[in-house]
Amino acid sequence: MSRWALVPVKARAAGKGRLSAVLEERERVALVQTMLEHVLQELGRCGQLDGIAVLSPEPHALPAGSVWINDAGAEMNAAIRAALSALTARGATHAVIVAADLPQLAAHEVSALIAASEGPGIAVAPDRHGGGTNALALALPSDFVPHFGEQSFARHLAESLKLHIAPVIVRLPGLEFDVDVAEDLALLAARHDPRYAWPPRPSTTSDKPR
Repeated sequence: MSRWALVPVKARAAGKGRLSAVLEERERVALVQTMLEHVLQELGRCGQLDGIAVLSPEPHALPAGSVWINDAGAEMNAAIRAALSALTARGATHAVIVAADLPQLAAHEVSALIAASEGPGIAVAPDRHGGGTNALALALPSDFVPHFGEQSFARHLAESLKLHIAPVIVRLPGLEFDVDVAEDLALLAARHDPRYAWPPRPSTTSDKPR
């Protein structure tokens, strides 16, 4: 058995465009990189993982030991499917797809997601609104088609049922909390994590799709 994490991340300058009203580009780049580093650090602390791959158009600024998979500009879910095939070719029997914007993710939460997937074969971690998907664990190879994007949580549940699998839903604080819009940034600032003390305190008005 070989378990791998897959972390998709856009080019740093292209990330978090919905924060452009409250953060300058350099601040958004710094935020994206800081959150990515945190996610990769926690994945590195997860003893159930045999490897970590980053799906990105940029190979730089990745920690030693992680594997870069080039995102050549395909549609996001198509790129993720191709990356899962690449991991299968490397001998991976299980994959955990983890969003790169989880600033309070903890290694034990990743372990819990992996454990939850071991019975049925699929476990899904929604965002705190119950609309998006922040992490997903599944066995490889798989006919599962990822549907990351708006309302992906419901789409992933439906996709699992198409494969006659009842997925396990995992709700944990670090897996649920992602940063997409000004409201999320304000919540992050209120948690007084010194790594995120530099962004300006934005309005708490939410424009996040539900």
